[in-house]
Amino acid sequence: MIHSYVIISIAVLLSVMILVMIGQKLKVAYPIFLVIAGLLISLIPGMPHIEIEPDLVFLIFLPPILFEAAWFTSWQDFHKWRKQIFSMAFGLVFLTSVVVAYLSSSIIPGLTVAMGFLLGGVNSPPDAVAATSVLKHMKIPKKITSILEGESLINDASSLIVFKFALAAVISGQFIWRDAIQDFFMMAVGGVVIGVATGLLFGALLRIIPSNSNIDTVITLIVPYIMYVGAEHFHFSGVLAVVAGGLLMSYNSHCYLSHTSRIQSGNVWSVLIFLMNTIIFILIGLELPIVVAAMKDYTISEGIFYSVVIGGAIILTRLLYSYAVMYFPRLCSKELRLKIPKPDWREPFIISFAAMRGVVSLAAALSIPAFLPNGEAFPHRNIILFVTFVIILITLVGQGLLLTPILKWLKIDDAGSELPEEKQEVILMRKLKETALHKMENDFSELAVTNTLVRHQKHKLETEMMLMADKAQCMASTGDYVNAINENKDVLRQIIQAQRNELHRMKKEKIFDDHVMRTIEMQLDFDEAKITGFSHS
Repeated sequence: MIHSYVIISIAVLLSVMILVMIGQKLKVAYPIFLVIAGLLISLIPGMPHIEIEPDLVFLIFLPPILFEAAWFTSWQDFHKWRKQIFSMAFGLVFLTSVVVAYLSSSIIPGLTVAMGFLLGGVNSPPDAVAATSVLKHMKIPKKITSILEGESLINDASSLIVFKFALAAVISGQFIWRDAIQDFFMMAVGGVVIGVATGLLFGALLRIIPSNSNIDTVITLIVPYIMYVGAEHFHFSGVLAVVAGGLLMSYNSHCYLSHTSRIQSGNVWSVLIFLMNTIIFILIGLELPIVVAAMKDYTISEGIFYSVVIGGAIILTRLLYSYAVMYFPRLCSKELRLKIPKPDWREPFIISFAAMRGVVSLAAALSIPAFLPNGEAFPHRNIILFVTFVIILITLVGQGLLLTPILKWLKIDDAGSELPEEKQEVILMRKLKETALHKMENDFSELAVTNTLVRHQKHKLETEMMLMADKAQCMASTGDYVNAINENKDVLRQIIQAQRNELHRMKKEKIFDDHVMRTIEMQLDFDEAKITGFSHS
């Protein structure tokens, strides 16, 4: 039995990887392609029905995905756009929930407002995984990406809180606003406190007790689960606990992670999250038979009609809210109009259009109990699940596929950024080389006279300083600096490839030890990584 499960698991993973490669070949973001592939696979006659287990998503998948997203989020950008991020993550989620609640209860026969809030809480948050995965390879201004990623980090918390209160209202038959608001703040603050406390505790543990890169990597894998489970145990927000703890630990990682730990853990996390994402998106597509089979009280055409109307209202609400957040403060304050330049009208449009729903919405809908405590069937569960599934398809597949041509049509760029990334890199590296040379001249000048290796290191730093100066001059004088960089990278890549070919030739001579050859090969890999950057796609 175990043997067959292992074979099936390997076959599924291999199939998913082949699908991802096909998606890359077709230049379609893998979340979109995998959902479409899952839909097509689910239509194959005799294909077994695979149902997403909500607890599996919330407990196994959600903590590491949120932690990794928080770890690689720019704290500087998050703080810079915090007002817009929190406005979208909380204000828009609650507004969307209200709109969906009253709209759905008015068009779906028998659906109460409380059940409408349940549907709104499920569908109000854009998905963190979809946002980062789909937008990663698109040319979108840094500001928009920062707002979308920051929003998707914390909106799951607000939407799941709305969902929990709406579910309690449906089950108990009563809803008290004052208690709900008080409980919301308790859950949010408690989650943040537990996340920060856990992050500080493990940060101190890694600083005090000697460890190695393997131990450090395993601990970073365990910590998000401790944050999530700890917060949920005390009925606080596990999502906010993981996000707050992840942001804190990332900001202070230089204090307790060595360079080898950072490199190793970064690679391990990259593979793990990629694997989780691929499994999640293929599962969404495979849910089609489960969702359709549950539609007993409504026809498919009725379900599609409700889904399109509610999905359209969600998209329109976000669009209007995005423009209101961007322009309303300027209309109310003359000081802001004078101090802040006029915003680009295209930014709110992209922020609205790039919001895609994903697995958290589907898992939340599936977690609605099939029966009430009195044994009766949970009312309208099937239509809530169907509408959620169709909205995911509309926003993830529909909007996701349209996003690239829309970006080309809008022709938006990063013109508003203060400094191009290439120039920032030159300035930073030059400053670090200056610091290194200053340290060398002040503390090791005598040693540089007597020690040939130290003297060589000093000459190397002086040469690199000259190179930095040449780069700065090239940047100022060359019309197309990006092309100059790409040409230089191409030359360096070809040189490294020639070195690899020579290394491979020497391997065949069997003169040098294999472990020495592997060490040199790894050094060449690092040299190339400096040129091309580490890719986690």
